[in-house]
Amino acid sequence: MANSNLSKAKTAKNDEFYTQYQDIEKEIMAYLDYDPNTFAGKTILLPCDDPEWSNFTKFFAQNFERLKLKKLISTSYAPDSKKLKINYQPTLFETENPQFDKTKTNVKGKIFTLDHDTTNDGKIDVNDLEWTYLQGDGDFKSEEIKKLRDEADIIITNPPFSLFREFINWIFEAEKQFVIVGSMNAITYKEIFSAIQKNKIWLGLKSTSKAMYFKTSDKEYAKRVSSERPEGSWWRNIDNEVHIGINNSCWYTNLDHGKRHQPMPLMSYDDNLKFSKHKEIKENGYQTYDNFKAIDVSFTDAIPNDYDGVMGVPISFLDKYSPEQFEIVGCDTDVKDGKLPELVNPNWNGKLDRGYINGNRIYSRILIRHKK
Repeated sequence: MANSNLSKAKTAKNDEFYTQYQDIEKEIMAYLDYDPNTFAGKTILLPCDDPEWSNFTKFFAQNFERLKLKKLISTSYAPDSKKLKINYQPTLFETENPQFDKTKTNVKGKIFTLDHDTTNDGKIDVNDLEWTYLQGDGDFKSEEIKKLRDEADIIITNPPFSLFREFINWIFEAEKQFVIVGSMNAITYKEIFSAIQKNKIWLGLKSTSKAMYFKTSDKEYAKRVSSERPEGSWWRNIDNEVHIGINNSCWYTNLDHGKRHQPMPLMSYDDNLKFSKHKEIKENGYQTYDNFKAIDVSFTDAIPNDYDGVMGVPISFLDKYSPEQFEIVGCDTDVKDGKLPELVNPNWNGKLDRGYINGNRIYSRILIRHKK
């Protein structure tokens, strides 16, 4: 479902999915629950927003004092630069403002800032947002937005999925803290997997087994999806608007949260063979790969707690990964690239692109072992 929706979106030239307020709130509160001062005194940058109606801007502006923020900066990308088949109309918020300029509204990005009480009502919230047009179109790669990146302490957003790799490298370049939405598929990118393995980034609170539903600015695309499929996993009607379901969406972050320090409760090797809820484990046991020295564990909850060797587990393992419980040895492509020669079966004459069992190629795996 997820890959189909993303592929259709690309075909429709739709690269924007807008995150629900409740999903943002649930994720951000997890960091606050772990450390109440996570955001205290920090400047937050939201560099891929449409601030007039973005839920990221609404959430952080409305919770400015609760989060103890120093400053909030939110920027948008100019409508004409997006090259989407959408009839853009500026909001009343913009057109009724004295600084509205119809010669700029389509070609310039906008910047919203919040750092003090402009309404003199004794609190800092969404009503105190100030805005102006950017000099350029708001592209995060521009020098104008890079300066804002360098000013910020934490970058939080849902970047266009087609630019995810470029965007996270943009964050890495500045060595900033971040919380961003992305696809589970990005775990297979070498630079991202390497950072995960080194414990420099990890997955956020949201479980990868549950879909996230996003609003799209492309109404024709939303109409087509909702007419092709019944309401359910593909789409949902939320607040009278079609929201597209993306099943493999997740949060990437380098902010700490409590979930990643909770060890998984696991059974022993022998108990899994007897009592596992997965018939594949009961019937076939743990099979060793043909081409490298590790056992295949197809289900995260079936990882044996007393196996000392290397195990190949699904990418979804990272949803429950605790660095205190496991070491990430590498991935199957590391074996292919010659980074783990000690794991290669010397009697294997076939490919090393993935693990093979009885000559059959297995899905991509992360290679782990217990920490003891």
